[in-house]
Amino acid sequence: MPAAQPAPAPAAPTQAPPSGPAAALLQVRAEVAKAVVGQDSTVTGMMIALLAGGHVLLEGVPGVAKTLLVRALSQALSLDTKRVQFTPDLMPGDVTGSLVYDSHTSEFTFREGPVFTNILLADEINRTPPKTQASLLEAMEEHQVSVDGVSRKLPAPFMVAATQNPVEYEGTYPLPEAQLDRFLLKLTMELPARDEEIEVIRRHSLGFDPQDLRAAGVRSVAGASDLAQARAAVSRVDVAAEVLAYIVDIARATRQAPSFQLGVSPRGATALLKCARAYAWLCGRSFVTPDDVKALALPALRHRVALRPEAEMDGVAVDGILMSILATVPVPR
Repeated sequence: MPAAQPAPAPAAPTQAPPSGPAAALLQVRAEVAKAVVGQDSTVTGMMIALLAGGHVLLEGVPGVAKTLLVRALSQALSLDTKRVQFTPDLMPGDVTGSLVYDSHTSEFTFREGPVFTNILLADEINRTPPKTQASLLEAMEEHQVSVDGVSRKLPAPFMVAATQNPVEYEGTYPLPEAQLDRFLLKLTMELPARDEEIEVIRRHSLGFDPQDLRAAGVRSVAGASDLAQARAAVSRVDVAAEVLAYIVDIARATRQAPSFQLGVSPRGATALLKCARAYAWLCGRSFVTPDDVKALALPALRHRVALRPEAEMDGVAVDGILMSILATVPVPR
């Protein structure tokens, strides 16, 4: 299997819808760019996840603005956001909330955890043990938290934006497959190009403060109502039978790849469908094309497959195999 080439990412939409919630959501990208240099494809991926009602796993080395991007996005969308720094001693109740004894009433009352928000920034999620990682499973899948037999609904919209350092880094715990499968997209944030890095340094030399996004000019240009209308519109995007079959063929090809011990499940194929629909809508179309599927295949599928140990020892990369699959699966015409 050939070595991995730079992975394609969903490009910025080039055909903007004229008005309404679509125009407002597309303006979000311009607002985020006031705080984050480059990373356009990552911002597009985050918006696709919001439109599809999914969660995002952001991977990159420390210092590439993963946290800043999430904060800027939530401010541009007028959504509530809370941040949890995942550490080895973090407990599940620190995330979901817990029962607290009230000495005045002699009763236990529930104290909400930071998960009760619109966008939960789970910072460095792979630095906490699996038990605490698993505390997010119910919230991510069912948008609720159960404590002491009582289920409590989370606010709508709700998205987990989790950041993680590459698993090779010291002090990391690989996320279990069941949790990885709950993330709609896994986006990789690369180090900036030279010109982009110069712009980052220039902004800091002029007094840019990443903790003060308002001073950087990041405005709220959309809200929860715009997002709700947009999600309804995305659900009406047409998908031809041939494109549905194309998505299934890609998923089935991953199960037959010799280097994979775990291929994409039907849930993964459904996730790719949701992402392609959202991307098509962002591009101003009412139908999905095979190119939409290709554009989202890597971020939607790369975390849903597992390499065989011998393939890992040979240095085979997941993205390289997925790109080979995309090059061989027949494209509908």
